[in-house]
Amino acid sequence: MPQSKFPVPAEERLGWDPRHEPCIPVVTLDGDQDLLSLCELFEQSEKLSTIDCATPGETVAVVEFLIAICFASGTSPATDAEWKHWILERRDLVTAARWLADQPVDSWDLFHPVTPLGQNTMLAKSFGESGTGTAQLVIERAGDYCQFFDHHHLADGETLSAAEAFRTMLTQHVYATYGRARITGKELGPTVTNLATGRLQGRIRVVPLGGTLGETLRLNLYPHEGPSGALNTSWQSGTVDRRGFRTKARPRRPEGPADLHSALGRSVLLRPNRAADGTVVVDRVLIGAGEVLDLEPVHLQDAVFSEAPGGLAKPLWPSPSRALWQQAHALYSAVKDRRLGLYARLASLPYERRGMEVPYHLWAVGLIANKTLPLSWTDGAFPYAPGMEGHLYRASRRGSRIAEYLAWSLKRAATRASEIVHSAAHAADEARQVARFDARWMFWPEAAGPFDRLLHGVLDQRFETPEDPVSGPLDRYTTTLVELARTHLAYKLDSLPPNERGYRARARALERFEQDMTHGKAPAELRGEIAHD
Repeated sequence: MPQSKFPVPAEERLGWDPRHEPCIPVVTLDGDQDLLSLCELFEQSEKLSTIDCATPGETVAVVEFLIAICFASGTSPATDAEWKHWILERRDLVTAARWLADQPVDSWDLFHPVTPLGQNTMLAKSFGESGTGTAQLVIERAGDYCQFFDHHHLADGETLSAAEAFRTMLTQHVYATYGRARITGKELGPTVTNLATGRLQGRIRVVPLGGTLGETLRLNLYPHEGPSGALNTSWQSGTVDRRGFRTKARPRRPEGPADLHSALGRSVLLRPNRAADGTVVVDRVLIGAGEVLDLEPVHLQDAVFSEAPGGLAKPLWPSPSRALWQQAHALYSAVKDRRLGLYARLASLPYERRGMEVPYHLWAVGLIANKTLPLSWTDGAFPYAPGMEGHLYRASRRGSRIAEYLAWSLKRAATRASEIVHSAAHAADEARQVARFDARWMFWPEAAGPFDRLLHGVLDQRFETPEDPVSGPLDRYTTTLVELARTHLAYKLDSLPPNERGYRARARALERFEQDMTHGKAPAELRGEIAHD
């Protein structure tokens, strides 16, 4: 593939418009996979099940952009009552498709020489000196922008298709971690290297999912005061007063939901080229500092606030040591308590019997990062039916409590076995020796499946035992988890030596575990009782 110049000369210009080019992977209601343009997404939204991007974060970033298009096109409810009417009447999103198709071509060209979609052409001055391979654009590959943890070199010549580059660019705008950019500040100013935390990085984004893509988008729209603001199609477009890079950025207030959901969290510039097969690809990229927003609670419609260390309330955050399903009760609590924003609207939906199907899911997504270094995506989809939030809260809270108690008991059993078999161990070796018998790391991943079945079981029971649809599924869940814990504990204890000390360590460890199951402080369900808290 020949090297392309940058900026690309007018006679060699390569155009690519996501409104009409297949760029978003989707799943149809029949389960088939397809790749559609943005206009096709809106036109066929009632025939599509979901968006199916490479990562949860990329999917959320695309949904955010679609929401921004809806607001920019005026396709949004004016009041909570109208929002409810849109959900119940399944209002189509054709107006968004028409608006999108009528927009100026120059505003939607990913490689326009002046206003490239989602990008900042000010970076062109530094592109020759600081431009790198495409790995820098992909959060999962770029690491902290300085060290690529999957061993891709900065100058790696691997290209991205235009569609891949478009989606990963959207993900950068939303989820990128803070740090220092690999760009010189000589041309634009010293603060172009100061990368701020992305708008959704560091918190859990909750996306209500419906039965179709259209319903999902309607659920995520919301009434707002004032103008919708303009869609941020490029750094050089619109009336927004963009920051400079000579001094520290001053956070700006979003001008409306269209502005908020399409905010340019990074300055990005992509260099196009043509592959051997004639397709348009991106072969070099450059990333610098983007916009910094001044966000208030009104801009966090989906946020579930929780108490952080120190007593401060902050949106629920992704944790490397605690799976999202262990925090599902916080989502149901937000609906149960009818907190302002998204959760109050969800609670207002009427209780409808639609057979045994689950009408909605609360999909929670977060990016786990170690300071500047992204580690992994975490996500979980939790079923929801109007009128069932109290029961789902009880089931998820009790289910999480039971799992945590069992994990605690597994640690105690491991400690007991280690104390006997390593009776003369040094304190410095204790953690390593206990880990040999610790079944928690086998138990936790396998507990997620029974927890999901617990929540669906509660919804299945809502018609058979409406007065208490929780106790039966919770009892079956408890039985399953106890057997799971016993099995993993026995497996870990199999590594004990086949001698008197090993047999005694095994017996004492199993004994301690069984004693914990009937202890007065154990969850009521483990003792064969029922708890209604």
